[in-house]
Amino acid sequence: MMNGIIIFKSKYGATKKYAEWLSEDLHFDCVEIKNINTQQLMQYDTIILGGGIYASGIAGLSFLKKNIDKLSGKKIIVYCVGASPYEEEAFSEIYKYNFKDKLEGIKCFYYRGAWKENEMSFPDRTLCKMLQNVVAKKDPATLAVWEKALMSAVGQNCDWTDREYIKPVVEYVKGLAK
Repeated sequence: MMNGIIIFKSKYGATKKYAEWLSEDLHFDCVEIKNINTQQLMQYDTIILGGGIYASGIAGLSFLKKNIDKLSGKKIIVYCVGASPYEEEAFSEIYKYNFKDKLEGIKCFYYRGAWKENEMSFPDRTLCKMLQNVVAKKDPATLAVWEKALMSAVGQNCDWTDREYIKPVVEYVKGLAK
């Protein structure tokens, strides 16, 4: 049996929800990144890191970048969570932006998260409002998938999390064990 852990950084809860679902399905330990160190990770064969997408970056990935040399030989998988529906081109850009140098080739999956305007921090809410104002000035016919999602969520709380999203990761990890 494979021994693994899910480590995550969750700002508003969607990434944590996915981490807990993965933990249940894979029987892996589950710990917030702030509560783990690389020495503790050495006991695991497989490490799954989860983080939300903010300004094209993946929360928690800096932990992996900083410790990647110490984790050589480990099976590492990342999942990222965003408010937009999955779109291949956008995901490809996120991957290129985040998985360079020593992180290149790490398998990454995308899960759709949530939009909880009433729970956002003041800086996050302010940045989103500024972005919405910019997007609102564009021709609706020219909006990218993420821009349409942003505009449709204005003033709402939406939760798009779905346990079905974790199936590809579960299958991938089970394939690693064979």
